[in-house]
Amino acid sequence: MAGLERAKEDWYPIAIAGSTVDGEQLDTSLLGINITLHGDKDREISVTADGNNLPVQTRYDHVWTTFSENPRPLFDIPEADEAGRVLVPCGVVRVKCSPLRAVENFLDIAHFPFVHTDVLGAEPHTEVEPYDVKIDETIDEVIATKVKFFQPQAAKSAGDGIVTDYVYRVAAPMVSILYKTCPPKPGSQDVITLFVQPLDEETCNVWPWMALYDYENSMADMISFQQMIFVQDRSILENQLPRKLPLDPKMEIPTRADMTSIAYRRWLKRGGAIYGALTEAV
Repeated sequence: MAGLERAKEDWYPIAIAGSTVDGEQLDTSLLGINITLHGDKDREISVTADGNNLPVQTRYDHVWTTFSENPRPLFDIPEADEAGRVLVPCGVVRVKCSPLRAVENFLDIAHFPFVHTDVLGAEPHTEVEPYDVKIDETIDEVIATKVKFFQPQAAKSAGDGIVTDYVYRVAAPMVSILYKTCPPKPGSQDVITLFVQPLDEETCNVWPWMALYDYENSMADMISFQQMIFVQDRSILENQLPRKLPLDPKMEIPTRADMTSIAYRRWLKRGGAIYGALTEAV
């Protein structure tokens, strides 16, 4: 299976931290392989595949595992440790699409007015202004900066519509991190992430997570808002064909607004992170 060995080197989310109890087992799938999460009385967990223990760690309110004994380091989100931020694990959404498709959709700004109408975008504010994107060789990430977009409701904490500043990081093949204008705290940025668990090459679990400065809304309201956004995306994702993400530029014609997607696809192909991708036109 193309890209499977490379994919086994990364860490993946499989549950929200603290979601298991003593003696409980959670069966799930990762990269097409059945795995089991075991809870114990000390609230520590273990993960097994075919009876063998897998490495495990808890970070960003999620349980992470990998198939590698020498995995790539888990990416860093310094904002997770900042005092005063509200950390919001948003549950899980099952999506019948390539895990790479889910990440790419998160990077797409142009769909805001049409899919998230009157929330993240609205007509006639449909133009994507020029922005900068690069593959940062020093940290091996895709970075998009100077992204601006008018949003009627940029966040649950937002009041009137504002022009929102965005910065995107693709920190791992199946992890995207968004920094955006924080309405309640000017000068700061909210952090919204997409952690993706690849069940197989054409199905994934998406675990959104946020680090916000929001003291007005309840945890339930913040989670509900973020889940509403992603559920709107799910119907689009599940109707995209092919289900796998094409890396050959002949298969999908990009536009200027797709600069981050272009860089993401180039970065995946160059790094051999092609699990869930099509590498040749068919």
